Amino acid sequence: MSKKILVVDDEQSIATLLKYNLEQSGYAVTTANDGEEGRDKAIEQSPDLIILDLMLPSMDGIEVCKELRQRKINIPILMLTAKDDEFDKVLGLELGADDYMTKPFSPREVVARVKAILRRSQAIQEAAEPAQEPTDYKEVGELKVYPEQYEAYFQGELLELTPKEFELLLYLTDNKGRVLTRDQLLSAVWNYDFAGDTRIVDVHISHLREKIESNTKKPTYIKTIRGLGYKLEEPKNR
Repeated sequence: MSKKILVVDDEQSIATLLKYNLEQSGYAVTTANDGEEGRDKAIEQSPDLIILDLMLPSMDGIEVCKELRQRKINIPILMLTAKDDEFDKVLGLELGADDYMTKPFSPREVVARVKAILRRSQAIQEAAEPAQEPTDYKEVGELKVYPEQYEAYFQGELLELTPKEFELLLYLTDNKGRVLTRDQLLSAVWNYDFAGDTRIVDVHISHLREKIESNTKKPTYIKTIRGLGYKLEEPKNR
């Protein structure tokens, strides 16, 4: 069965272009012209992915994203923005968007991003299916990361992580004790060039710290190495 994509954009030419290219790639596509319509269709139709414009009539993309996440609707969201404004990009990611693209963009790149997000989403769904007790894991202090299950536990509790947060945490555990620059993390986890938008790394590091650090101002797991980047290490108070 074809994956369902919801495109929410008030520019008809862009919505039509995206719909055509996505359908040519085998996806079933529906569209919405404003934020309220997009929110309602997301709730009613449960698409596999939402392409969401930032600037929309009636309700902007940030508000749509925020409301869906508050309702515990975790459909992957690819956010579009006409602004070259880092604040908007970071705010969208903080509120739960999985990725973003800045207009103008190549339709082929949009399709490539959609495929990548859906692959990650599928891997998480498969990991959630009943299976034998996982045995292959990486351990750092009270943190356990299960790569094949796309799961991580801290102090025995399952962490609620977005796909990117999990991939970042896994990369940090794979490189435990090594100092990793923001550019290294961008290249390894995001797999494409964010043109120096290293603030995206900082946002995701902050999210991880909120979930595994007792004191985010004095982290014991994910350390900031001033002028260089970050390092995951065993807590010294074990």
